[in-house]
Amino acid sequence: PAGTPRRRRRRKSVAIAYEPGQGDGAEPRGARWEPPHWREQLQRIREMRRSRDAPVDEMGVQKCYDSSAPPQVMRYQVLLSLMLSSQTKDQVTSAAMLRLRRRGLTVDTVLQMDDETLGQIIYPVGFWRNKVKYIKQTTAILKQKYGGDIPSTVEELVQLPGVGPKMAHLAMDIAWDSVSGIAVDTHVHRISNRLQWVKKETRYPEETRVALEEWLPRDLWREINWLLVGFGQQTCLPVNPRCSQCLNQDICPAAKRL
Repeated sequence: PAGTPRRRRRRKSVAIAYEPGQGDGAEPRGARWEPPHWREQLQRIREMRRSRDAPVDEMGVQKCYDSSAPPQVMRYQVLLSLMLSSQTKDQVTSAAMLRLRRRGLTVDTVLQMDDETLGQIIYPVGFWRNKVKYIKQTTAILKQKYGGDIPSTVEELVQLPGVGPKMAHLAMDIAWDSVSGIAVDTHVHRISNRLQWVKKETRYPEETRVALEEWLPRDLWREINWLLVGFGQQTCLPVNPRCSQCLNQDICPAAKRL
C-alpha cells in the first residue's frame, strides 16, 4: 500500500497506533495500543484528588447506605442510591437517601409505600416520577426473584428496571466487593475523550467503557471511576474546565483547544 514506506519511516511516532488497520488484531504481539502519556496523567490526577474533597467523596453512593444495616439491606440501599443518582447531583441524591433511611429503608418498607409518598421523599432527584416507577418495579422483582437481595451479576442487574451498565458495575464493586468492569458516567466519558484515553472519539459511556477496558490494567478499574468523577466535579468541568489549575495542562490534548 502507498502509505507503507511513510509509516515505516515514522515507526517511532505514537501516531502509528492511530493508522487504519491498527487495533483490529493487526498489531504485532505485545504492541497493544495505549495512550502516550496516560501513566503520567493518571499520577497527576491522583495528586489533584489527594484531598478527597469532591462531592463524590463526601456524598457519593459509597456514603449513602447504612453501613450498620444487615448485608442484604445494605446492598439494597446501594442499588437504590445508584438508581437515584442518575442525572442527579451527589448532594441531592445524598439528601434523598437520608430521608428514605429515616423511614427505615428496606425492600418491605418501599413496597408498602404508595407512589405519591415515595415521590415526595425522593423529590427533587432528576426524573423523580420515572424513578418512583422503576424503584417500585425493581423492588418487587428483588422480593419475588432474589429473596429481597440484589443480584450478584452485571447481566442480572441490568435486567432490572432503571438500572444501566454504570450502575451495575458500581453495584458489583460497592455492594458485592467485586470488580466486574469500569463504571463510566458522564465525567469518566468526557475526561477519557479529552485526554484521548480512547483510540478514537466515543459518543456514549458504554463505548468508552469498552475502549478503556481494552488497555487500562485491570487493577486500576475500581479506582478510575472515583478518581475521574471527583476530578470532573472540581477541575475538568463540562463547561469552562479549569485548565489553568490542572497539573496535566502541558500533556492534555484538549487543554489548548478548550
